[in-house]
Amino acid sequence: MNQTRALLFSTVAMTLSFMIWSVFAPIAGQIQELYNLSTLEKSVLIATPVLLGSIMRIPMGILTDRYGGKKVFTLTMLFLTVPTVAAGFADSYIGLLICALFIGMAGTTFAISIAFVSRWYPPERQGFILGIAGLGNLGSAGANFLLPSVYSSLGISWVFFSLAIVIGIMALAFRSFTQDPPKPAEPKTLKQSLSVTKHKSTWFLSVYYFLTFGGFVTFSNYLPTLLKDLFRMNALEAGMGTAGFVLAATLIRPAGGSLADRFGSKRVLNVVFLGILAIAIVLSATLESLPVFLALCVLLAFLLGLGNGAVFKLVPEVSSGNTGAVTGFVGAAGGIGGFFPPIVLGMVKDTTSHYNLAFAFMVIFALICLFLNFSGVKPKQPGVRKKLEYSA
Repeated sequence: MNQTRALLFSTVAMTLSFMIWSVFAPIAGQIQELYNLSTLEKSVLIATPVLLGSIMRIPMGILTDRYGGKKVFTLTMLFLTVPTVAAGFADSYIGLLICALFIGMAGTTFAISIAFVSRWYPPERQGFILGIAGLGNLGSAGANFLLPSVYSSLGISWVFFSLAIVIGIMALAFRSFTQDPPKPAEPKTLKQSLSVTKHKSTWFLSVYYFLTFGGFVTFSNYLPTLLKDLFRMNALEAGMGTAGFVLAATLIRPAGGSLADRFGSKRVLNVVFLGILAIAIVLSATLESLPVFLALCVLLAFLLGLGNGAVFKLVPEVSSGNTGAVTGFVGAAGGIGGFFPPIVLGMVKDTTSHYNLAFAFMVIFALICLFLNFSGVKPKQPGVRKKLEYSA
């Protein structure tokens, strides 16, 4: 009962937190018009929350291992009410940019959630269970689906005020209805937590997650802009399209964990990286047909979701008892993978008037991941769950 409650409340809390983390993407076009921003300035605003939300995953994961997810998750959600309310009162681009930085703390809830939930379940179930916990990514879909309507009805201030109220209520509910699993006899020291950096596996998974989760974050945040710029969609249409992308990528994530449980992560990731490589090549060549673009986005959503689930199936196995630390490092890499591409997209668009060149970088990185997966992973037989397949 306690483990089910932990999984349920953690997933809901992460969903609401990710709505806050994604708050700027669905209304970026309106903010651009309001403050007369360039494409690059808009891209920086979209990407800024990703920066702090990525870097701070490392210490927040370590703190969760040491002090428990209940306390750390609750305090993080309460903290989020402050910059969210402040954003509602902001009246300049710089003011919003400062608030966006601290709103980035919402992204750290991923590391907290994974570390909190993983300690409730045995290793042989963690591929699927952590995939379920990862459904909190649906918060990005919720943001794209709901926030444009809130903006149209109530204005920009209440986009932020409403999110602050909801996350505050969720913090109180999380504090009241969850509890931490039994703690280890001795909490990990900082040195022990940072020892995960000695494992080659930590760095391999970080590179893979840079691509898979970074790609998810990039499209979740920048797809509304692409749909509006390339195909003249309005904010509501672009938001609905982006919500569909997020929904597809998130719902298939548990399947990625399950397939990794059954067939081994190396096989799953080989398929994922090859598929991403092929899609990125097409996107770098043409962005003219809406049906083709949407079809490729759907395929990409499935591949990124499968990849995210397959990567995090392995996270608890890198270093026993240090799941929060490993989650922090790998999650930070994924978050950073979502920080740079929107800025690159904005720079490429301002410089060339097209987006195609930006997808060439995705081609290169998919090739790197494919090479590492072929060269640096030991084969793993289906059913062998406790031995990590990545050489360390």
